Amino acid sequence: EFTKNWLTKAIQANSDYNGYPVSTSMTRQLIAAKVAQKAVELGCDALMEGSSGKGNDQYRMHNVFSLFAPGLSIFVPVRDFDLTRGEEQLLMAHFGMLVEELIAGGDDKTMWCRSIASGGIGLDTELPDSIWLWLTPPVKAPDKPTTIKLTWQNGLPIALNGEQMPLDKLIEQLNVIGGANGIGKIDIFEDGIMGLKSREIYEAPAATILIKIHRDLEQYTLTKEEIQLKRQLDAQWAKMVYHGEWFHPLKKDIDAFIASSQEAVNGEYVVDLYKGNIDIRARSSSSGLFFPDVRSINSASFNQKECAPAAHLRGLPYELIARRNKLAGIAQEEV
Repeated sequence: EFTKNWLTKAIQANSDYNGYPVSTSMTRQLIAAKVAQKAVELGCDALMEGSSGKGNDQYRMHNVFSLFAPGLSIFVPVRDFDLTRGEEQLLMAHFGMLVEELIAGGDDKTMWCRSIASGGIGLDTELPDSIWLWLTPPVKAPDKPTTIKLTWQNGLPIALNGEQMPLDKLIEQLNVIGGANGIGKIDIFEDGIMGLKSREIYEAPAATILIKIHRDLEQYTLTKEEIQLKRQLDAQWAKMVYHGEWFHPLKKDIDAFIASSQEAVNGEYVVDLYKGNIDIRARSSSSGLFFPDVRSINSASFNQKECAPAAHLRGLPYELIARRNKLAGIAQEEV
């Protein structure tokens, strides 16, 4: 379900918030929806979740609980009792709930993106190489590039190196291949829902590759106007999902536009993966909008003289601005 109903939309929306592929915010809302539905089914009168008062999940979970289980009380013990992480761990140990942390701050894994030590790392903290699940640091990655071929249909990858496969399998393979070539480490300052900045580290080889190639394929196959609007809607989509608004009506409306825009996003890419770099070697598409015979300066198929009237019309507003400035005594900007 996560792959089919969530990751497909994330890929088509180029899901990027503050420079990382949206992931944890999606899983939290999916979990919250399932919990709320089960609570209603069982006739429960309250819901409980483990967010802190400094994090983002309290808002995401509350939104979804309110939608799928309206009227039920919502308890958040860590936040409501103002517990520190240490106090939380002591309580869990007291009740026999032992948790082994790979690193202080936790470790949240999905095939799409792994969040490491969320909110628990300082400015100068360096993570050991042993912490990575897929990633080989670029300096230790192979000295020769790995070449892959990705086939796309309706804005989604459907084949890797000529082999058609389900999306989850394709993502898993790209994580291994991309990670081995030093791709996927993201170290950023993230603006949380409350505006608090935190240093966040993510590991996302497949997502990094797919989003880069998908954006390029859209640039190849969509019109200028579609791209201009879609980039705005992509940003709005990521912001809404990050802020816990997956089920908001506006997000559903944006989904509809994005889905319609992807009908022409088809093609095949040959890509070199090398020490953290993703280099596109070749592109092809049956629905691309790049026509070399028209665009080439060496081609005679395009009558350049036809552009003169259009250039005059596009320049007319500037003539009027100059006239206005002269009449009104407005100084022209100096160069």
